[in-house]
Amino acid sequence: MNVEAQAIEAKKASKKLMVLSTEEKNEALIHLADFLEKEYETILTANEKDLENGREKGFSEAFMDRLSLSKERVEDFAKGLREVAKLDDPTGSILSDWTLENGLQVEKVTVPLGVIGMIYEARPNVTVDATGLALKSGNAIILKGGSSAINSNQAIVDVMHKGLAETKIPSEAVQFIASTDRAATNQLFTMKEHVDVLIPRGGGKLIQAVVENATVPVLETGVGNCHIYVDKDANVEKAINILVNAKTDRPAVCNAAETLVVHKDWLERNSEALVDALQKNNISVHGDEHVMTVIPGAVLAGEEDWANEYLSTDIAVKSVDDITEAIAHIETYGTKHSEAIVTEDKKASRTFLNLVDAAALYHNASTRFTDGSALGFGAEIGISTQKLHARGPMGLPALTTIKFLMKGDGQIR
Repeated sequence: MNVEAQAIEAKKASKKLMVLSTEEKNEALIHLADFLEKEYETILTANEKDLENGREKGFSEAFMDRLSLSKERVEDFAKGLREVAKLDDPTGSILSDWTLENGLQVEKVTVPLGVIGMIYEARPNVTVDATGLALKSGNAIILKGGSSAINSNQAIVDVMHKGLAETKIPSEAVQFIASTDRAATNQLFTMKEHVDVLIPRGGGKLIQAVVENATVPVLETGVGNCHIYVDKDANVEKAINILVNAKTDRPAVCNAAETLVVHKDWLERNSEALVDALQKNNISVHGDEHVMTVIPGAVLAGEEDWANEYLSTDIAVKSVDDITEAIAHIETYGTKHSEAIVTEDKKASRTFLNLVDAAALYHNASTRFTDGSALGFGAEIGISTQKLHARGPMGLPALTTIKFLMKGDGQIR
């Protein structure tokens, strides 16, 4: 089946989805969760083919971590679907209502977007997360994963199709583009008559390619060059714990810290504790000239380091004289994803939270919380760094739009 035919099937299925009850959608999601757990061996067998290809091509450790599946990770997929089933249905809500002087009744209600095109790289979990959120919000979805995970994604979708066949949701509501031909992706970019929105999730090059070439509206997600700013009045224990967690908990994810911006006064007072934490956690430092005099083993950072999303245990370290310089550095090199300040100075925290332009801002907490699951959204479709429609972790409400419903009794204008 070609891409256009798949999009047409998805559009038809979306009409059937729109009339299903919340209970019918929830039952389908729970059934899918059970089916994924039952068929996990099928998925892992397919995943091993992708891992073998990755090893042959010399993919990085971080890339292989994103690609790799296990029984536990498949169980996490299922858990995510069950969590989504527990969430409130975002469709059919009356956001506001009023009656005009002529008696015409007006309602502003939430409705599904329709058909979502999801374009992503080596993260098989996105196949399940995106599908669960799309179906719960009444949307059909067309999945276009990266070639590196094609066997895993195909197996996951095949399992979900078998599961959906036993529910009220038509299996055609989940389409997977198995072709690795770039022409197939380009075709998806331009089918405005069948696809309502595109959501790219992956590296900067992928996202930029979608934004620059798509004629279908794009919900833009962003790469994560996230910063931890340690102010002069930061508590030492808090600062180090937050930094280590944000850098090492899962270095290959978009909400991991890539740059430490540190006040020179704090650095001078607490360099011993900082160096000890960096060494214990095998964090490699790329620092400015001042940092190199304080942190043994640091290498001189170049311009590319300040903008780099390492996705590893490397970190860039920038020393600053004050919070104004810190904010200026973040504004220059940040990706408007997640930024944090560690300080006991309330005025400094207010300044940082008010002036830094990002989707998620933290005071005395790790950037690792920029995640739909961590914030109680259930699974997450991506982190939006744009300002229109949705921003930050995108859960169910981001996959809806609105309609105005007018009810009258013969009114004319």
